[in-house]
Amino acid sequence: MNQRSTINDQQSIDSILASLRLDADRRCWDERLREATSHDVEAALASRPGSYSLTKLLALVSPAAEEYLEQMAVLSRRLTIQRFGRAMRLYAPVYLSSHCVNRCQYCGFNRDNTFARARLSVDEAVAEAEILASEGYRDILLVSSEDRAFITIAYLTELARRLQDKFSFISIEIFQMSAPEYEQLCAAGIQGVTLYQETYDRATYARYHLGGPKADYDTRLRAPQDMGQAGMREIGLGVLLGLADWRVETLALAEHASYLMRRYWQSRVSFSFPRLRPACGAPPTEFPHLLTDKNLVQMMLALRLCFADAGIVLSTREPARLRDHLMGLAVTRISAGSRTSPGGYTNPDANTGQFEVNDHRSPSEVAAVIRAQGFDPVWKDWDRALWAGQKAGLDTGL
Repeated sequence: MNQRSTINDQQSIDSILASLRLDADRRCWDERLREATSHDVEAALASRPGSYSLTKLLALVSPAAEEYLEQMAVLSRRLTIQRFGRAMRLYAPVYLSSHCVNRCQYCGFNRDNTFARARLSVDEAVAEAEILASEGYRDILLVSSEDRAFITIAYLTELARRLQDKFSFISIEIFQMSAPEYEQLCAAGIQGVTLYQETYDRATYARYHLGGPKADYDTRLRAPQDMGQAGMREIGLGVLLGLADWRVETLALAEHASYLMRRYWQSRVSFSFPRLRPACGAPPTEFPHLLTDKNLVQMMLALRLCFADAGIVLSTREPARLRDHLMGLAVTRISAGSRTSPGGYTNPDANTGQFEVNDHRSPSEVAAVIRAQGFDPVWKDWDRALWAGQKAGLDTGL
């Protein structure tokens, strides 16, 4: 039976995860994943490409599906080109602050770590962005630790205003906010928000988030709904891969995405796949659920085959060889030349980064690889005037 039929469409996301036992006591899913057979995988692959059910996804992320990765890759590539053409969006992050009030045990910006922290003024952030603009970027991601005392709505609004003429798409990856705050940012020209739940397992979440506002699991879980209510054009989801079992995390992530897609159809949902990387004060030996490359590929392909129109984002956390391989299979947006410290483009050695980058190639080198694989590197996402016109139509009911 399709698991979806047991879920009331009016339930909240926290009640959905609880009813499916995806947020606690997940042992039933371990058993179901082990019990999946080749017949289950073949049935999933025979279903309509890009359609979602929890039963289908379970088969595609099961150990049994490891023997079908080549077939999954062919279907994923075909579906991605059908839906997105051969365009590959290029973006780059600008880190704004490394001051943080949270105690996340995997993050280099953990407030308990001792290092020289930095904050960028609006002028300094604009200078960083201008370096990216000179390299061709028109898609920029503003990143910050939880530093509300400095990274305020006024700060972000002013920064967005000054970047609008240089970038066609401005998104943020910062601490969770309220719906009214997201509305203010949306009105200022910020069109997308990425926010990782990190892990959907409540006990694991508590183990790695020892203090600060981010320690509140439920507040963070509700944030993407606030983004949708605010009219954000893109909502980015993800889990920090390595904190908990990736197969069960994928199921929870998919339920969250499906929930948002049904309610906020005007927003595009995208998936990111951040694997744990070495960081200040966070040795990788402390994390028992690290993924292999094969695991990561299977997760990405499975999500594409269940969500035809979702963005698939891949960052410089991954090595060049793997990124080159994944470009043609499912990825729609990729970073290049990234620096993970505030001021890192102006002075690469100035400050401690959030984590260690794995692909150090320049944007032009990555763009050349994209072309060599038969895809088109796209520096500009789309015209801001088009988005403004569409949003006005939504707001007026046209």
